[in-house]
Amino acid sequence: MRPVDIQPIGNELAVKWDDGGEDFIPVELLRRACPCAGCKGETDILGNVYKNPETQLPSAAFQLKEIVSVGGYGIQPVWADGHNTGIYSFDYIKRIAVDKSAE
Repeated sequence: MRPVDIQPIGNELAVKWDDGGEDFIPVELLRRACPCAGCKGETDILGNVYKNPETQLPSAAFQLKEIVSVGGYGIQPVWADGHNTGIYSFDYIKRIAVDKSAE
């Protein structure tokens, strides 16, 4: 599944999919789901997870400044606090949206 359009609207990321479906994901949820190694961690061959220490995120962490396309498979959000290392595949974005609607 691929998005036809991705736009920030207020405090949500609106995604229109090629099957005609739409999802609205709160940007705070998107940021908290950041898949980068610093946020989610990296696992070594023994299964140990290494990541940055948990910290309180400032309000700027939930302000989406820009969305950069990454190849034909994802996006890289740029946040107002300077964080920009998370690459969200389209499949991962859809999973976030589905998990949100299951709550």
